[in-house]
Order: sequence, then C-alpha cells, then structure tokens
Amino acid sequence: MRGQPKNISLPRRMIFDLMRASMGVPFVSLARPLQVRPLLEARAGTAAPAGWAAMFVKAFALVARDEPILRTVYAKWPRPTLYELPKSVASVAIARIEDGEECVLPQRISAPEAMPLADVDAEIRRAKTAPIEDVPMFRKIMRTTRLPLPLRRLFWAVGLNFGRQRGNWFGSFGVSSVAAYGGGELHPITPGPFIVSYGVVQPDETIHVVIRWDHRVTDAAPIARVLTRLEQVLNTEIAAELRASGPKPIRAVAT
Repeated sequence: MRGQPKNISLPRRMIFDLMRASMGVPFVSLARPLQVRPLLEARAGTAAPAGWAAMFVKAFALVARDEPILRTVYAKWPRPTLYELPKSVASVAIARIEDGEECVLPQRISAPEAMPLADVDAEIRRAKTAPIEDVPMFRKIMRTTRLPLPLRRLFWAVGLNFGRQRGNWFGSFGVSSVAAYGGGELHPITPGPFIVSYGVVQPDETIHVVIRWDHRVTDAAPIARVLTRLEQVLNTEIAAELRASGPKPIRAVAT
C-alpha cells in the first residue's frame, strides 16, 4: 500500500528519546481514589482557582519535603547508587500544538513546595501558551534534540546516570494527566523515579490518582502512605492556600 512519508518533528523526536530512556526502568504502580471534598469546596469559593496540575505539583512536593525517599533517584555512574536531592524538582507534561501538530513537552519547576500556589500555576499556564523560545526548559530540550543522534545519546546518558544531573534534566517527580480531555486512568512512562497522574472529579467528590515509581528506589508500602498523605495535604495546606487567595466576588441581584 502506497502511503506518504512524514518528517519527524523535533517534539516528536524528543518523545522517541524519552521512551528509549524509559525502557529500562522497572516501574510499579499504585492507584487509589482520593476524597477531596474540602479541596473542592475551597476551590469553588476562589475567584481565580489554580489548575489541578499546579495543585498536585505543590501537594506532592510538600509531601516530599518530609519524605526524602520522594526526592531520591537511581543513578548508575560512577557506580550504582541512590542519590537524594535536597529539594523537589517537578517535570510537568505540557500539551501544546506546534506547527499544527499536537505534542507534549516537559516543563521543569524547581522547589514548588517553597513557591506560592499561584506562581506554580502561572509557570504551567505560561508553558502552555508562550512561544517555545521564551520557555527556558523548552529551549534547552530543543537544542539537545537538534543534535546528531550520537551526541543526543551522550547528553541523555549524562543526564540519566549522574544523580546531580538527574535532578537538573528530569526532576525528582513528574505530573501528567488527560483529565482536561475527558479523563481516564493514565499510566505514563518516564525515566523516573516518580510520576503522578490524576483523573476527573467523580460525583462522590473523589479523584482517581495513580503513582508510578522506580521499584529500585522504594516499595509499595511507602507509596501507599504517600497517597494517604497526599490526600491530607490537598485538603489542608492546598485548600487553605486557595481560600487565602481571595473569595469569589458576590454578584449583586437586582430587585
């Protein structure tokens, strides 16, 4: 059957490289519905509520502040070791359209636990709409992706296998979701060590959350506790920050 060949765009080439880098990671996943009624009530009363991605980014980083294992990566060089990062670095999957093609690019957010929720949200929203050349992480990715294959492999090997560079290139955790497009239980693949995915809010005021993690770094019992703590943080610290951002204005009703 005669078809039409298509060039591989730079964003798509980046996904090729990312999938190759993820192939050797022994991922395990745990899914659980989280009850988020207090969070939903706080969000409904806020004039300009933060997006779900921003809330999950900051909530997971707040949990990781007290759970060093969530800031730990597996590194191969100079010898296989577990490397604990001093702070969280989030890698958020950003869906964009470039030159008429749908693509996904990772936006890096350093130390989101120390940032106001509004600033985390602004970073994510800017990454969705700003030109690629105006987003430092995207510029870095595109420069690397333009390199010939042998040099790309070298850059990826350095970024993946040295603990310090893992934090700089890939972060300590990722957040990805298709909730904005109707939801579904997404099990994304990354070089690790942790990636969080969430679905749409259900009628019973729960939201389904999946955590995938590198089994070399930790086991299921700690992640089960992390999900419990994540639910608590969403309903307390994140809900409180939403309420503090200002109530929704009351509309006057004519009589």
